[in-house]
Amino acid sequence: MVSTLAFMGYFSMVAAASTPGPNSKPDLANQSTRPPTPRASGVRPALPAFVDWPAFPFEGDLRIKPLQEPVPAEPPRRGDRQEQCAACHTPDSVYLWSNERWRLKSPPAPSGLPVVVILEPRAHLDLGDLSTMHAAELGVLTVRLERAIRSLESVAQVHVNRWGDGTAHLQQWFLARPHGYLQLRGPFMTMWDEILPPVEEHEWKMNLEYIAAWLSDD
Repeated sequence: MVSTLAFMGYFSMVAAASTPGPNSKPDLANQSTRPPTPRASGVRPALPAFVDWPAFPFEGDLRIKPLQEPVPAEPPRRGDRQEQCAACHTPDSVYLWSNERWRLKSPPAPSGLPVVVILEPRAHLDLGDLSTMHAAELGVLTVRLERAIRSLESVAQVHVNRWGDGTAHLQQWFLARPHGYLQLRGPFMTMWDEILPPVEEHEWKMNLEYIAAWLSDD
């Protein structure tokens, strides 16, 4: 079984690869300077180096949770069966934009980032299930959406993410980092999105309308 320290060390290298600043390269130089703590009963491993990075949202006394034993079988994801999939039973009217094979939505209320949108295939498909045509269209739409979001005056960069553990229906997330907020750079921006106060609702709606219009302009 992978130890907690090894797991956190791996995350530290992944985070380092996408977070600017000193020691940003994913090599041994970016490992924690704290001495490693051996795995032992009642002893927690040392905190990884990224807890000291400016982008990390928390400070103070932190502890790593114990890594639980692996389960023998993975639990089902939401919507594993198409008849129970929420995305498949949501009408187009709820989405910002749609065409024959794709739909774009946003969370129901503004959050801390100026834009968060989610791209989904209309068909009940996960990433590995996409046909060659769907895969090609996903690439084109990803570029168009990134350009649209980044063209907003309030946006500096756009993070594109896919997490496969929540729902069986593919969701590709686009998260906009607000211009000038350097502390939000890197892999912790999803945490900041829930920590920061929500953006003004009228600005949020204008941003979403702008992105939908960009996609509709063929």
